[in-house]
Amino acid sequence: MRACATRAGAARAVGCALAIALGAAAVPARADDAALLAEIRKLAERVEKLEQRNRELERRLESTQSTESRVQALENAQAQTERALATEQLSEREPELATRLKAIETQALGMQKQARQIEALEGIGVSASLTGVVQQVNGRGAAEGERDSRASYRGDVAITLPGGEMGDVEGKIFAHLRFGQGRGVQLRPTYTSTPNTTAFQTAASPDDAYAIVAEAWYQLTVPLPAGGFKPDSRERLEITAGKMDPFLFFDQNAAADDETARFLNNAFVHNPLLDSGGDVGADSYGFSPGVRVAYVSERDKPDSWEVSLGVFGSGPGADFTGSLGNPFVIAQLETTRRFLPGLPGTYRLYAWHNGRAEDYTGATEDHSGWGVSADQRVGDAITLFTRFGGEMQGRVRFDRALTLGAEIGGDHWGRAADGLGLAAGFLRTSSEYRDATSDGALAGYAASGTERIAELYYRWRVNDHFDVSPDLQWIWRAGGNAAAPTIFVGGVRARVGF
Repeated sequence: MRACATRAGAARAVGCALAIALGAAAVPARADDAALLAEIRKLAERVEKLEQRNRELERRLESTQSTESRVQALENAQAQTERALATEQLSEREPELATRLKAIETQALGMQKQARQIEALEGIGVSASLTGVVQQVNGRGAAEGERDSRASYRGDVAITLPGGEMGDVEGKIFAHLRFGQGRGVQLRPTYTSTPNTTAFQTAASPDDAYAIVAEAWYQLTVPLPAGGFKPDSRERLEITAGKMDPFLFFDQNAAADDETARFLNNAFVHNPLLDSGGDVGADSYGFSPGVRVAYVSERDKPDSWEVSLGVFGSGPGADFTGSLGNPFVIAQLETTRRFLPGLPGTYRLYAWHNGRAEDYTGATEDHSGWGVSADQRVGDAITLFTRFGGEMQGRVRFDRALTLGAEIGGDHWGRAADGLGLAAGFLRTSSEYRDATSDGALAGYAASGTERIAELYYRWRVNDHFDVSPDLQWIWRAGGNAAAPTIFVGGVRARVGF
């Protein structure tokens, strides 16, 4: 009874009483007491079930109290996090979640800033190079009759900027700055204008190196057909206007058009009739204001074709000192084809007219001519090139020009980035100049036949931004003079760029 009395709850007391009764019932009893005992047992079982139910309710109550405590703890943590996120300052007393969220937000803002900067720079391109040349000419080939050596350098900086959009029409702005010193070695009279086309020096004092705005032009690119779906366009119209280098758009050549990396002699850089002969009519630095319109079709990619027309200032119009009348006009048809399996070749046919060209006496007159420029790959590392020019109108010193050669990549000797170039040129004296110099009064000698030129270089790639090129040149019958001694020019070119 004492053990039962210590229990709490009425149900438990009833259980104790029943237990006592059952114990008493264990004493032998009369037969009529059997029914009473059965009822007592049933009552005990019901009490036991009630006790089990009571214990279950107590457990649930304890669980409910624990849940409420957890909810309260979560609410407190959320309140702390909200207070921490309300300020940008970091504190060691803040919840770890708030600290991490602030760190992620800071990183996201930094990435957005970088993305905006990248977007602002999209479409901007910058290239720069610095080229130095040292050359020596033999005494009999030098202008002064004595062996001469000269050094020169030239720097070029080109910037391309996005020029805005008008629907599908895109604009581009291009600016080119050039500076340098040194005019290079001077030769006895020749048809080629210079053995060092990189030489550049302004009209200022040789002691000063001034930069000039060599080019500044704007280009619009119009996808065709107009109003079509731009990504599917395979044709376009290009309109370019401003101060430019005409040879950037006409008479190009993949193997012979960059004097900073390939051939140095001017006869191999451009068509000799246009450049050395002067028919291009540009200013003293090779640039002039003008307009160029081109139609480009790439419907049969990788093959393509292009037709273009350019009108440029000539004479005083080229250096902005006179009228733009009687300009230099050139039209070109260009196509890229794979006549050899997998090996591209580009072929250009063009014709020009200059209303302000100069004849061999310096008088102004009309000149016109035509030319071909072609380059063709014949192997993975071999590119052949040729140019031909013919004068159709005008009194010029030479009226036919043929140049040809090749550049061989260093793959063949384990130096893939190196290159070996060799070229030959033939500049034929015109009949007018031959007749005018027959008595030697005009040029001091009788001009006839062809001037012959050869050049050999090896471009050694030191690293991705620096290369060195030894260069050798020979000129026979300089200026069409059969009695002229052979001119020999040797030198080294070094170039850094990106």
